[in-house]
Amino acid sequence: MTDAAPTELRPPHSLGDVAGDAASPAAVSRLSRALAAPPKGAKAARKVLDLLKASVAALRQRDYQKGSRLALEALKLDDRSGMAWHVLAICREKAGDVGQAITAYEAALKLLPTETAVAHDLGRLAQKLGHFEIAEKLLRKYLDAEPLHVEATNNLACVLRDQGRYGDAIDALKAIIAIKPAHALLWNSIGTVLSDQGEMAQSVIFFDEALRLDPGFAKARYNRANARMALGDPRSAIADIEQAMTQVDEPFEIETMRMALALTRFMVGDMAQGFADYQARLSPHLREAVRFLSTAPAWVPGQDLSGQRLLVFGEQGLGDEVLFANALPDLIEAVGSAGRVVIAVEHRLVPLFRRSFPTADVVRHATVRQEGRLTRAADLTEVGEVDLWAPIGSLFGHVRHTPDAFPDRPAFLTPDPDRITHWQAILADLGPQPKVGVLWKSLKLDGSRRRYFSPFDLWRPVLETPGVTFVNLQYGDCTDELEQARVAGLDLWSPPGIDLKDDLEDVAALCCALDLVVGPANATSNLAAASGATWWAITTPDAWPRFGTDRYPCYPGTRAFPIEGFGEWGPVMERLAQSLAEWRDTRG
Repeated sequence: MTDAAPTELRPPHSLGDVAGDAASPAAVSRLSRALAAPPKGAKAARKVLDLLKASVAALRQRDYQKGSRLALEALKLDDRSGMAWHVLAICREKAGDVGQAITAYEAALKLLPTETAVAHDLGRLAQKLGHFEIAEKLLRKYLDAEPLHVEATNNLACVLRDQGRYGDAIDALKAIIAIKPAHALLWNSIGTVLSDQGEMAQSVIFFDEALRLDPGFAKARYNRANARMALGDPRSAIADIEQAMTQVDEPFEIETMRMALALTRFMVGDMAQGFADYQARLSPHLREAVRFLSTAPAWVPGQDLSGQRLLVFGEQGLGDEVLFANALPDLIEAVGSAGRVVIAVEHRLVPLFRRSFPTADVVRHATVRQEGRLTRAADLTEVGEVDLWAPIGSLFGHVRHTPDAFPDRPAFLTPDPDRITHWQAILADLGPQPKVGVLWKSLKLDGSRRRYFSPFDLWRPVLETPGVTFVNLQYGDCTDELEQARVAGLDLWSPPGIDLKDDLEDVAALCCALDLVVGPANATSNLAAASGATWWAITTPDAWPRFGTDRYPCYPGTRAFPIEGFGEWGPVMERLAQSLAEWRDTRG
């Protein structure tokens, strides 16, 4: 197996901006009309037509497995039937079998090259899967034939947005709004383009207009909730999500909204209900939900763990695996000396977790995509079978019911003391000034994730603080930023002989050897705080791990520096620089 970790946990992306449904009543009616013509030719052709009509009828009833079976029977009689491939593709897509759906759409498109509806359906699915260049090509093909088609234009604009081509996306939407201004869908999508750029307050204006045009537009209401959440108004966001959930019936939409509701509840400190809703992340209706492989039953709340062998699966991004590990000491205590906790984590964390939890067994997990689903397993060859299992993200729901339930523990990870001593000696050679580690971004900065990280040039007030030696902790390619700092005369020292992305044992030790770590939440800052380093966290209004407080309950030694609104990085950098100067002076 190979590692394929899911994206770090963030509030869900905008919902409903990919418009159209291949199995909508209008789409199914078009299929019915296309099949209404009397069959021509042999008896087999009539049989194929009857099977496809029955398949479309099953689509109407949302019996996608039956629809698939009937379409396959038609293809056994005539595998050159483009219509049969198209109907099969729709059934498989609605059943959640994305791989077979794509194969069937592609077969349909080859056999029906002038059928623009197939190109539209395949383009929409490619967009959902993140294949933006392919989606753009297919949607433009469709729009060549139907230039004023609202859904296709909307979807093309969203493809442009997801490629970071925000200006092109707005232009495409404005052009069709000028002709068809009453379509709420288009105003909603402009809102998603703005929110992706971090212009949350502006995005609310467009979501409001979408809801004025269509008060029942649940997806626009949900998107407005995400914007309100990001603006630091979680209670209004909760009201919006709860109302939107009453207006949808698709499982994917319900579970996506429930996931957003969980994170929003965290923001108001409602951890009990929040973690109940947080189980939505495991729903098979969500494309990125992880399926965990274990022959043991799942642990349920209230079940006695004494004497049990419990397997805990790490999940989400690396930073989330570290954050949720805050609960592992509680689990180890709960199983007692007669039990055992087996911890399956990202392979780079294995040595650090083995030192940190010596009475547990620590193994690596590995993930593959099977039938379109992320599937995660743990190698238990050396540790034997287990009695129960649980995903690490569910542990807080068992042992952290309120923000006050977090122990006042300075660290729950234990870096190598010899490596701490090693880095302390190297840092001492840089001079007597305090040493401050700096990081500024995540490895993934695609789409809406950019809004969570300040542009590097806005760090100048901090990096100009005199009497401080700044140490680069940023993993990934940061060549451009380091050169930018050098040209500006800013001293940012890069530690030698360490891979800041992969050498996590050494990264944890380096962070503990520093006097301070400053930056937003990413894998390294979580690792630093969990290891006992002092972290000054630049946070956004929707930073859910604060659990409704002005601090990080997981990391008692952390100080939060919140921005007032997305994109408002200047003021927080000035506050940070001032606090850094005051901190420097207190160190004598």
